Amino acid sequence: MAIQKLQDLSVTEKSSWKSHHPEAGYTKEARILDGDIVHTWAQADHDIELDFMDADLLKLVLSETGLVNKKFHVIFDLNHVTDISYSYKKAITELLFHWQPFLGLVCFFNVCPSMSVIVDSFAAVAPDNFCVLQTETYQDAVKKALAFKANDALSENGENEAASEHSEFKRRFLGAVARMSWLNILDYPIPVPAPDSQYYHFFQAIDALRSDFKAKETEKENEIKQIHQDYETRITQTIIKMNAQAEVGKKSIHEFEAQLATLRARVAAQDMELTRVATAISEKTNALRNLLDQIHSLDIDTDVKRKMTDECLKLLETETIEKRLNIELTETDSIFLSKLQKKHTNLNQRELRISLLVKLNYDTVEIARSVGISTRGMESIRYRMHKKLGLGKHESIKTYLSDFSTAY
Repeated sequence: MAIQKLQDLSVTEKSSWKSHHPEAGYTKEARILDGDIVHTWAQADHDIELDFMDADLLKLVLSETGLVNKKFHVIFDLNHVTDISYSYKKAITELLFHWQPFLGLVCFFNVCPSMSVIVDSFAAVAPDNFCVLQTETYQDAVKKALAFKANDALSENGENEAASEHSEFKRRFLGAVARMSWLNILDYPIPVPAPDSQYYHFFQAIDALRSDFKAKETEKENEIKQIHQDYETRITQTIIKMNAQAEVGKKSIHEFEAQLATLRARVAAQDMELTRVATAISEKTNALRNLLDQIHSLDIDTDVKRKMTDECLKLLETETIEKRLNIELTETDSIFLSKLQKKHTNLNQRELRISLLVKLNYDTVEIARSVGISTRGMESIRYRMHKKLGLGKHESIKTYLSDFSTAY
């Protein structure tokens, strides 16, 4: 930290005491004069609008110079500053209120005409123990700060009574406007001068405006309350609806579970039936093979033995088909499937079983349930079977199989 003397006034500067505002086109800089005077300015080569206050920069300067919780003063160079954003005005006003009792004098200099009334408004809205003023030059601002530190009077001398009265009413008026606009203070009473005062109508108008703002604020609060109530009502209705849907969902789940239990029971029954059929087929097959062995061992006429053997082989073929289709067949069914398989060798086992069930007049739902597929899947299989059987567009599978059974 470099400290140097400038006309018997110490100056403390640091390269880090800067804040860049690229969008607004300026850089905020600061330094310390005489140990406790913060000199700040916006470095720019063109007219600018201050976009937001650099509170962090001020805190950094105070922290690195040991001025935290100690009395300090600010002189603000407004060269090139032609306007201040609304948020900046609020921040300056809040600074005046929230930094007491440590903030002493605030002096603006190089103030352009468009900024003068804003600076006057800062002075008007500041608490009574603050001193906010404006000067023309840097030298004047430093003198004012040093004089304030020495407890010298800073009031303007030579004002006549009329000018003093005008300044006072101007301060009151600007203070009322600033409190309403920047601090949203609508309950602060506005002292209206006597009716015969030339300023009476101005203050009466601003007080009426304050009342309107307050009424509008109340109306806005009521609207917010109504919106909140409507929102709560909607939430309640939504919760009720969701609970009702949840109950319906629970009921649907129970129904689904019941259907699932029914299907499981049906599947279990079918599994038992398939097991029974498979066992019966296996027993029949073993019995036929034993019978066939016994026929081979008989010492009988060759033609008789051959006829008996052929019948056994036919029965074994039937058992083989039953085993593949997991279904017990009558002799007629066995003959039908055997002939169908020989004529249409491209039919698979499921299609053979479906063909038999179609011939036996089972409907689509029953067939789908029997072979373990959906109704839509059954329609797809029917389409493929129609092609495999070589049927025309308007020919029926059921009619074809019925005629086939009769013909053979």
